[in-house]
Amino acid sequence: MITIEDITEQLRTYYPQVDSDLLARAGEFCARAHQGQKTPDGRAYLQHPFEVASILARLKVDVTTIVVGLLHDSLGTGQISKEELSAEFGEEVVSLIEIGNKISSIPYRQSNQQQVESFRKMFIAMARDLRVVLVYLADRLSDMRTILFRDEQAQLDYSRETLEIYAPLANRLGISWLKGELEDLALRVLEPEIYADLKRRISAHKKERSGYVTEVKQKICDLLAENGLAGEVSGRSKHFYSVYRKMERTGVDLDQIYDLIAFRVLVSSVRECYEVLGLIHSAWKPIAGRFKDYIAMPKSNMYQSLHTTVIGPFGERMEVQIRTHEMHRIAEEGVAAHWKYKEGGVVPVTGRDDHRFNWLRQVLEWQRDVSSGWDGSGPASINLFPEEVYVFTPNGDVKELPAGSSPIDFAFAVHTDVGRRCVGARINGKLCPLKTELKNGDIIEVLTSANQTPSKDWLSIAKTSKARNKIRQWIKEEQREKSIEMGRDLLEKELRKHQYSLKRAMALKSFDDTVRGLGFKLSVDLFAAVGYGKLSAGQVLSHVLPKEELKSTTTKPGPFGKVLEKFSRRKSQSAILIGGVDNVMVRFANCCNPLPGEPVAGFITRGRGLTVHTKDCPQVLASDPERRIDVEWDMQKKTSRPVKIKIVCADQKGMLVGISSAISEADANIVNATVHTRGDHKGMNLFEIDVENLEHLNRVIREIKKVKGVQRVERVRN
Repeated sequence: MITIEDITEQLRTYYPQVDSDLLARAGEFCARAHQGQKTPDGRAYLQHPFEVASILARLKVDVTTIVVGLLHDSLGTGQISKEELSAEFGEEVVSLIEIGNKISSIPYRQSNQQQVESFRKMFIAMARDLRVVLVYLADRLSDMRTILFRDEQAQLDYSRETLEIYAPLANRLGISWLKGELEDLALRVLEPEIYADLKRRISAHKKERSGYVTEVKQKICDLLAENGLAGEVSGRSKHFYSVYRKMERTGVDLDQIYDLIAFRVLVSSVRECYEVLGLIHSAWKPIAGRFKDYIAMPKSNMYQSLHTTVIGPFGERMEVQIRTHEMHRIAEEGVAAHWKYKEGGVVPVTGRDDHRFNWLRQVLEWQRDVSSGWDGSGPASINLFPEEVYVFTPNGDVKELPAGSSPIDFAFAVHTDVGRRCVGARINGKLCPLKTELKNGDIIEVLTSANQTPSKDWLSIAKTSKARNKIRQWIKEEQREKSIEMGRDLLEKELRKHQYSLKRAMALKSFDDTVRGLGFKLSVDLFAAVGYGKLSAGQVLSHVLPKEELKSTTTKPGPFGKVLEKFSRRKSQSAILIGGVDNVMVRFANCCNPLPGEPVAGFITRGRGLTVHTKDCPQVLASDPERRIDVEWDMQKKTSRPVKIKIVCADQKGMLVGISSAISEADANIVNATVHTRGDHKGMNLFEIDVENLEHLNRVIREIKKVKGVQRVERVRN
């Protein structure tokens, strides 16, 4: 039975200044919280948190982590409140406990390897503090030691989770003994027959192997002493799970595995490691291809050692591991080996260990980005996956999304059809808007409707490229459908002038020739081009209808018609690009009268083609977003646009001449002018001028302002 005094003594072995009163209070709270509770094997439940604390002490963690280990289950009992814990042990302890409780409540469901890896990432991302990870590794080991007292299904589920999540995590943190025990305990449940067979066969040779180990250890000690080297020599048997995996991997039987026992030599320096290696190789023949130098090239979890396999005494293969005492400490304690303790909290190791203290970079094989938030006295905060968030489907599948993702991103990650029909979401059982930011561990249920379609507004919410691409694709398809419908209407209207219907025109051979001749594969592509304004209905008809029928309905234009014809020709050179196509037939809105250089937006008007507005025009802002399309100016093309300016000036001689000269000096042409005087001795002048672009207009205004007597110049929008 473990007592709080036992735990305190464990801490004193590496932290003499331990606050025994703090641990005693934590023990009292723990006893109060779990009074009357039993573990699956019938012991007082108090022994479970005490065992967790003892395991943590073996990892040489700080006092705060021990306290969290003692109290990690206390809040769930209903005997102790969060406020009590906070008042007695501080917000930090309560925060670590709450993070751990949230992690432990997440359902784990085995799926494919990708799902398992995502769950591991989510576990770490949610923990945010290394000490939470260590507490729950210790908690899992304690639970696995009594796993056989649970029901059969719970044993299988718990052991599978241990093997897939917790043991690999312990390995990546470099805590070899913890990893080995977790794997053996899981194997005992998942493969009971294999485990029993290995245990029986290995135990059968235990006495024989014990004598072999004693003799070989003595031979290595003598070898070191003869060469003036001091070192510790030990022998250990491989873990059952390690033997099982080797048998599975190589396809051999236990009798053919010769390195069931590994000998370890601990010396003081790296130089002595290589000296011992030379002595071992000179004494026994090394096996080719079985030497590994993890000192020169450490493993990703900071493990360092020399490994070699030789033909030892009695012709048996044996593995020898050679490392320094410091390397051995790291191999046993992993990340925890990089902590040192003093009054005031946890601080990182300095000096020669600095290059290794960026443990996150090397510890977790699945991690790329690292941030360590230790400031010398604060918590061991970590943000292992700052760019990612891990959430669940209602069935327990993990989805990995970018940080800041919304239910829209989640819906498209599940399936494109789910994303397109998404109208809302339940997050952890609560209805939430689509713009809600997802957090690690959230369980998302997407609400759909058959009538829902993606909106342009979703683009400002979605973060994943899949969601954004699918939304854009849908909007593009919708715009295309609308342009096809509009193109049909425009052609139908134009054909009626010639006593034709669209159906009749499409039956003509010339219609198919026109489709191909204009570079389209299908008639709907032609309709879309007309709807977008890339082609006019008249241009299409000039190819489709016989010339004599076109002439019969064409009259000679009068003076007004000539003006319109001239204006139409000028519009075809509008310098507006739509989807990379220039020379588009468009019209410019009178409400804002856009100029080249101003940000513009296109608005599709049924029966009138494309109208170009300035982007901040109130009519555009109030219009249907589904009918807007992106347009831009082709600044490579020279064009001119009429614009009106109002000039307020003093009522004096020579003003009109000065203003006209300034406009001419700025290379602008006056199209129209209206001049009148007001009763306050001021003149009000309205000029319509042709300018090339916004910059040209600004230059004209600057020149006019230089004229003496001019008081105000402003652009007039209709």
